[in-house]
Formats: sequence, structure tokens, C-alpha cells
Amino acid sequence: MDTEKITFCKGGGCTAKLGAQALNRVLSLLPKGEKDPDLLIGYSSRDDAAVYRLTEDIAFVQTLDFFPPMVSDPYTFGQIAATNALSDIYAMGGTVKTALNIVCFPEKWDLNILGEILRGGSEKVIEAGGSLAGGHSIADADVKYGLSVTGIVHPDHIWANNTGHPGDALILTKALGVGILCTADRVDQAPPGAMDAAVRSMTTLNKYAAQCCSHYDIHACTDVTGFSFLGHLHEMMDGRLSCRVNADCVPVLPGAAACADEFLLTAAGQRNRNHVGEFVRFENIPFSMEEILFDPQTSGGLLIALDAEDAPALLEELRQTGLPARIVGEITEKTDPEITVYGSGNKTGIVCE
Repeated sequence: MDTEKITFCKGGGCTAKLGAQALNRVLSLLPKGEKDPDLLIGYSSRDDAAVYRLTEDIAFVQTLDFFPPMVSDPYTFGQIAATNALSDIYAMGGTVKTALNIVCFPEKWDLNILGEILRGGSEKVIEAGGSLAGGHSIADADVKYGLSVTGIVHPDHIWANNTGHPGDALILTKALGVGILCTADRVDQAPPGAMDAAVRSMTTLNKYAAQCCSHYDIHACTDVTGFSFLGHLHEMMDGRLSCRVNADCVPVLPGAAACADEFLLTAAGQRNRNHVGEFVRFENIPFSMEEILFDPQTSGGLLIALDAEDAPALLEELRQTGLPARIVGEITEKTDPEITVYGSGNKTGIVCE
């Protein structure tokens, strides 16, 4: 069986997500039962995972993520999908404990392909320090894979996505541009070496960034995935804060800007622009960088808010682990627009370190 068949060209990885605008509309109509005081974080804040308190010292963190392939190699796809699913635990400040496989696979295909997907995922669960405890599979016309993951966190040390403070620095731990490069790769237009860099990024666990962050007072954190850097930043502001971003400081994968200039874009990126664009003002930003900031990321990095005085020390720790982390912006009091992105001649005072 030709493994090229598992390439899902309609929109693999986090580009396959439903648009935030449509999803929010559906979620707003769901019936809400009586509030459970032990449900510390649910879907109302659009956070990365649910958190439920069990005792004064232990809460469990629960998440679920799966999607179609964005690469042709089944083992690599398994690694990426698992890394992406595990990320939500780290974004909440948690520790991974167990994972369950979620698999959709055509019955007539070679099961060795499925075996390679599951091997890639299993290795990442082991690297995370968790236990693969089972799963569920169904026969489907297309391949999809991911994990349901449970972790633990102290109830007093949860990193919510919307609890930043004015004056906080914003640190991004991975480079952007994954969605654009995967799109270019599907039409054989990715620059040489660009996909190798994208795959290395997508298969790097956010475990190592979270371990660095555990030494600091993290005010807010999220992982940057399908709703883009700007989409997740908008969620962090939560309607009560604003921020300034120096685009020159934002790490970008090699080749992503050139591909954006060639209009090798994703439909999900345009959905992100439609959803978040009204909250953003660009000043001296080229088209390619705008697209990168709206680009859906698969297994993206952590976006962290912490006291500006602590940011340089955390940045140094992150870089010592090999991450391309940068201080990219700062949170301010509420203004209009909510997010201002500065380019050449930026007025943020944020110096790229």
C-alpha cells in the first residue's frame, strides 16, 4: 500500500479545525447545568484544557485532540499528532499522566501504516513521561489520529490563558509558519529544508518549555495552534486587556514568508483573519507577516505572560534547551484596538533579544 495515500490534502493538522467564529456560535447555544465549584476551568474561557479539582492539592487536567495527516510519513504524523495533543497539558502547567489513542482508519489499508502512526504517538507519550492506557478506533474513509490526555496540576498553580497582567512580557517559544509550509509542501513548493525545520518544530514537546516556566511565576499561558498566534492572543486578552507586539521579534520558520508572498495560504488562516482581524491593527507590516500571524499552527509553541523583570531570565533558560524563544510583546491596560502589531520603526520599546 502506497503510504503517500495518507496525505490529507484537504487540510491536515490543526488547519482542519472548525473556525473559531462558527464554533463559538455553537458552543454558546449549549445548555449549561448547575455550576460545579470543583470545575476550575471549563470551555467558557476557551482555554486549552479542562481542569477539575479532586483534593486541595490535586486537580486533573483533561484534553482531547486529533486530526488528519499533514505529512506523508505515517510515523512522523503519529509523532506530530501526539505532540500536539500532549501540549494542552503543558499549557495549563500540568504533568502528563495517561493517554488514550483515538484512531480513524480505512479497513482496506495496510495495517502496517496504522502501526507506524501508533508507534510514533506511543514514543511521544513515553517521552512525555505518561502511560498509554488504551484507546478507541473506528473504520473511516480517511485517516485521523490523536490522543485524549489526562494530567495533574496543583489547583493553586494552574496556568490559565486569560489571567495576564498589564506590564507583563509575552514570550513565544516556537517559530510560526507551520500551516503555510505544509500547504506549500502539498503542492511541492516548499523551499529546500523548510519542511524538515517545520517537522522538528512540530515534534518538539512543550514539556521542555513548561519545565523552564515552572521556575517562574507564570501569569497566563496558552499554546498556539489552529486559531493562530493572533487568535490565541485575542483569547488571552479576554476582552479586558490589550497588547503590543513587535513583529520583528516574532520567530518565523525559514521559507514561510516567501511561501506567504506566493499566496501559498490556508483557508483556516483566512477564517482566523475574518474572526480576529477587527481586533488587530498593523503598522508597517508586510502582507507575508500578517499571514504568518494568522497562520494556523499544528503543535505550536507556548505563548507565556509573566512579569517583565523575569522575562530575560526565562528566555535564557528556554534558549538553553534549544528553543527559538523570543520576547515578542507586552500586555497593556485595555485600549482600542486590542492588539497592535508594529513593524519597522516599532513604537513598543520591545528590543529583540
